[in-house]
Amino acid sequence: MTPVELSRTVLHAVRRAVDEGELRVTVPERVAVGPPGPGGCGEYATNVALQLAGPAGHTPRHVAEVLRARLLQAGGISDVVVTGPGFINISLRGAAPVALVEEILRAGSAGGAPYGHLDGGRSGSRERVLLHGAAEVRALVQVDALARILRSQGVVVRTSCDAPASAPEWGAAPAVLGVVIDDADDGDPYDAPRVDVRPVPAPGDPLPLGRDAARWALLRPASHDRPRITGEHLVQQEGNPLFRVRYAHARTRALLRNADDLGFAPEPGPVGVSGTRPLLAALADHPRVLAAAARHRAPDRLARHLVTVADATQPLLPTVLPLGEEKPSAAHRARLALAEAAGTVLAGGLSLLGIDAPDHL
Repeated sequence: MTPVELSRTVLHAVRRAVDEGELRVTVPERVAVGPPGPGGCGEYATNVALQLAGPAGHTPRHVAEVLRARLLQAGGISDVVVTGPGFINISLRGAAPVALVEEILRAGSAGGAPYGHLDGGRSGSRERVLLHGAAEVRALVQVDALARILRSQGVVVRTSCDAPASAPEWGAAPAVLGVVIDDADDGDPYDAPRVDVRPVPAPGDPLPLGRDAARWALLRPASHDRPRITGEHLVQQEGNPLFRVRYAHARTRALLRNADDLGFAPEPGPVGVSGTRPLLAALADHPRVLAAAARHRAPDRLARHLVTVADATQPLLPTVLPLGEEKPSAAHRARLALAEAAGTVLAGGLSLLGIDAPDHL
């Protein structure tokens, strides 16, 4: 069961409880699932009971127990535990990690949306937004990244900015940083809510860092935090989060090349090694992070999530290829598929931030 399928399963449990008269609420359009929080257990958790408790006129724990009884009847779920005020923690049967890897690798094929992306036409969401940036280089980059992230969630986006300032870096910024703004503030009407993008300005000129490091320096800190415009973003060492993300992606691509030389290909299945749970949880959480980054207009959420995925990928990488005279096994093919899935998520996330994900580093 994939995160999307689990979300639908929880939603079906809510609908059944309403149809059977145990809950009197409006069934939500969607239910968010993600990794359990502190004190939680299982692979996934949801706070839907806390959201429905008020309208239902019951305590969150009562709502959670109503839903728990129905979730335990669903195929693919091995256990459901209610913790805290009413968090529902869900454990899946053994095939869940395999299904997750299959979903990631299958997404985007045959013209479909990449993993975590929504097709506005198919989902029915035709939200429209006008992103309007201040005449400042960080705002310019944030508008561009937010437009990419919002479009990944099916939102129709148009971008604009204040009339260009006289700062010397302004004229070169779009070309150097790969920014595309639809138009300046020319008074042309656009029937959509306007979102002003005015982060704390960059304290220095980021253009000498080059496109990728400059965009990372401007996007990773939250909008209310002052970015650090220094050469630390160019250093190829573990202390540089951008390097860790791009290095993890490049390693996954190198493993695919090495495996091809050895005559085997990725095939989702049981990986046969411990320590992959943090990576699986981070990959499963990717759609939720993208949705949250779009909803809160916060590209920094995506940047931090990519660091989490990259760090969780590292322990897997040394186990992918057979050692010495060892022959490639089903476990090696499964580990390669998991590594490819991690690389796919890293490359897709960097692309949404407007940052290159090189195959060689």
